[in-house]
Amino acid sequence: MSLLGRLNPFSKRNADVPSWSTQNIPPLQFHNTLSGQLETFEALNGNVKMYNCGPTVYDRQHIGNLRPYVFADILRRTLNAWGHSVTQVINITDVGHLVSNADEGEDKMEKSAKAQGRSAQEIAAEITQLWFEDLDLLGIDRSKIQFPRATQFIGEQIALVQSLEQKGYAYTIKDGVYFDTSRFSGYGKLGGVNIAGQQAGARVEENEEKKSQFDFALWKLSKKKEKRQQEWNSPWGTGFPGWHIECTAMIFKLLGRQIDIHTGGIDHIPVHHNNEIAQAEASTGKQYVRYWMHNEFITIEGKKISKSLGNTIYLSQLIDRGLSARALRYLYLTTHYRSLTNFTWEAAEAAHTALHRLKRSFFELDLIPGTTADKNFVEGVQAALADDLDTPKVIALMWDLLKNPDVPPAVKRASLLIVDRVLGLGLTEEAKRKDITVQAGAVSMTLSTGGPVSVEVTKLMEEREAARESKDFKKADALREAIELHGYALEDTPAGPKLTEK
Repeated sequence: MSLLGRLNPFSKRNADVPSWSTQNIPPLQFHNTLSGQLETFEALNGNVKMYNCGPTVYDRQHIGNLRPYVFADILRRTLNAWGHSVTQVINITDVGHLVSNADEGEDKMEKSAKAQGRSAQEIAAEITQLWFEDLDLLGIDRSKIQFPRATQFIGEQIALVQSLEQKGYAYTIKDGVYFDTSRFSGYGKLGGVNIAGQQAGARVEENEEKKSQFDFALWKLSKKKEKRQQEWNSPWGTGFPGWHIECTAMIFKLLGRQIDIHTGGIDHIPVHHNNEIAQAEASTGKQYVRYWMHNEFITIEGKKISKSLGNTIYLSQLIDRGLSARALRYLYLTTHYRSLTNFTWEAAEAAHTALHRLKRSFFELDLIPGTTADKNFVEGVQAALADDLDTPKVIALMWDLLKNPDVPPAVKRASLLIVDRVLGLGLTEEAKRKDITVQAGAVSMTLSTGGPVSVEVTKLMEEREAARESKDFKKADALREAIELHGYALEDTPAGPKLTEK
């Protein structure tokens, strides 16, 4: 067997896992922000090194913040499907990210701590845990990802700043150490930022000591009257790292001096990611990232997500409305990652309904061990994913498959299972649940109409109530879906859960 075949988790065969051959598979093509073009993906040294810009954990992540991580998850799953092993890192910013996203204003962590009268570390731990719970609900396997925190790599960040200083790329002024962008000829190359055509002071407030208004902070010095919770000693004085230096320092430490893929939202392109490139390539003299990939924004009812507009929506609010967390994942995937997505409650409910129909249809398909997937369907899915992760096309192919009378039910089941390994919509979990034998002897229940409820559904109800009591909301959400797949609507009332036949 070839190395590609051995690495590919889709090629494993057993009674319930269909094969996905890597022979004659089309090459992956991704849109590289650096070139502005589709490029054929080739790993630098076998194992793919991927870094995804993570959250600043001063406040809970809303549904717009969560889109990049579903995108990164689909990207990793696709790379795995093509036979690549992946080392994935998502950072957690718990210091250094200023309110302006550049070099002015308060540190977001410090500002949140002052407002709440709590420690920055306590807030960071709480928000990180809430974010982790959201990732779990969205079907992102955290066991496959490293999550370094900026405060864990202060020494590495100081060392990197010292290296830049020694090479002549950094200078010190009264408020900190800055990168001299005039020394780096390629500054602004990501996204084609026209530095020469922009006036001084256009990006940040005027700082007369800076050589250029595009120079950015590597290390900020604490102000004498400023009472910070998070600051460290350094060769330049007591202070804290700049926001941009943390990503580069952690990449160097965890992934190496050159990586394959770096992702983030499009808002990172003009400043944050160009700053990363400058400091990294000035330090090493080598290309920092080979493929830059960026996802578009999400709007709410056509408007930018903003606390000032009061239109911030969290995943927990979808669940409170009785919608599945995976429905949000489904909604994301119905739009290409480089296209703007407009969230409405109607769209979310439609996604929930569509995903329920998909799971119900899958649940009713015959299981015949050893059944292989439909060749035409698999080839169509592979072509769509190879074309810069065209997930809307893949979802359309899934529905076409289900409606195709010429494909046997067992083949449909095998085909849907294989694509779910990439999309992560929960069909794999449904397959495992369907195969579980429910033990007899559970407490009997009745519907609101007075009819009996099966032992299996009763057991699922009991498990869900136990999960809710232990605050295992991920499991409770999954069990709700399992109950609904049996043809019931479930409503939580003050008197307890209520079942209604659909």
